[in-house]
Amino acid sequence: MTSQSESISATPSRARAHSLGIDAPELVSYQDEPAQMHSGAVGKSGYLKLRFTKKEYRSVLAEMERRTPSMVQKALYWDEAFPELPCVTMISVAGCILQGDRLALDIQVDSGACGHVTTQSATKIHSMNANYATQVQNLRVEEGGYLELMPDQMIPHRNARFITDTRIKIHPTATLIYSEILMSGRKHHHVDEHFGFDVFSSKIMAENFEGKELFVEKYVLEPKKESMSAVGVMQDYDVFGNVVLLTPEEHHARILARVVPRFDGSIASGASVLPNNCGLIFKVLGKDSPGVKAEIRNFWQVAREEILGITLPKQFLWR
Repeated sequence: MTSQSESISATPSRARAHSLGIDAPELVSYQDEPAQMHSGAVGKSGYLKLRFTKKEYRSVLAEMERRTPSMVQKALYWDEAFPELPCVTMISVAGCILQGDRLALDIQVDSGACGHVTTQSATKIHSMNANYATQVQNLRVEEGGYLELMPDQMIPHRNARFITDTRIKIHPTATLIYSEILMSGRKHHHVDEHFGFDVFSSKIMAENFEGKELFVEKYVLEPKKESMSAVGVMQDYDVFGNVVLLTPEEHHARILARVVPRFDGSIASGASVLPNNCGLIFKVLGKDSPGVKAEIRNFWQVAREEILGITLPKQFLWR
């Protein structure tokens, strides 16, 4: 039987999940330990490792490792427009992210393989009276690989503190589309739930296989220190969508030509080119999650059609 400290040190991403918030300036006030279970305890140090590889006529989930509270369903092939694409749903047996949680995710797509990863539903970040929660994501896409990481929205509850760090290593011939959707909170539950969280911090960075940095983006939201209704932040909107598309430069112009900027009161959206011509970034502000999801789905469909010549299947009624 392996001790907790040994198992953490054996997996770099898990070790980083445990150390992520210690030196973060936005979390300096939240270093106290929960009275119930200390941060990163057994059951609070979740881990998922997924590796997709090409096998005969389709890709398969060739390797999977998990630690509670993180789980994953068997790979399914429900995408009728892309039948060789294994679709995997991540699950948390905890039901939500709790104070002191330390979560890590490793996804690798081998050469020529593909994969789609999503969540079973919205991810709720529970109220906290001590410490914070962290999430580390390491994504690696090899030559000619294709990965869609499209989780449902995140809903931070009142007094929640959450920091996430996503690191991407990608081959210049590969494609990755990754989305984040952030809600303002449970605004219909209680008046104090509307942007009632303490901290939401997100960093995304990408590099090539030689270690050259392609781009870095970080945003920190602290609604109790700075109003989210300010111009240039959320203004009158409640939902933020952020989509990163890393793909060869030959696809950029065609995708941008089809993605028309929108600003009509209910939705504000637009796309631009990332540094080093490594891909595109698409941002959406909306009044509600269905509108933001629809806008992201449209961008996702355009990207698929221009990169792969494959469209999206019809949307499930329950999604």
